[in-house]
Amino acid sequence: MNKSELIDAVAETADLPKAAAARAIDAMTDAITSSLKSGNSVALVGFGSFNIKDRPARTGRNPQTGAPIQIKAARVPSFKAGKGLKDSVNS
Repeated sequence: MNKSELIDAVAETADLPKAAAARAIDAMTDAITSSLKSGNSVALVGFGSFNIKDRPARTGRNPQTGAPIQIKAARVPSFKAGKGLKDSVNS
């Protein structure tokens, strides 16, 4: 499912116009992004939680030449599915 299909599904399920559903989805993703950017986590009970993990710097290899390269440390977003989501996928 891509974003436009998600907008269609939300609009149909919530009985909203597509433009309102698109604004709601954009607002939700913006809120999650800004919360993660400021270092906070986002927990949606029954669905899952979004967190930031620190990935340390490490040495990798250039696949073409085999030469070692230094990969910078990074903060990466992660998602952990909640029990409700896991149960609904596995049933």
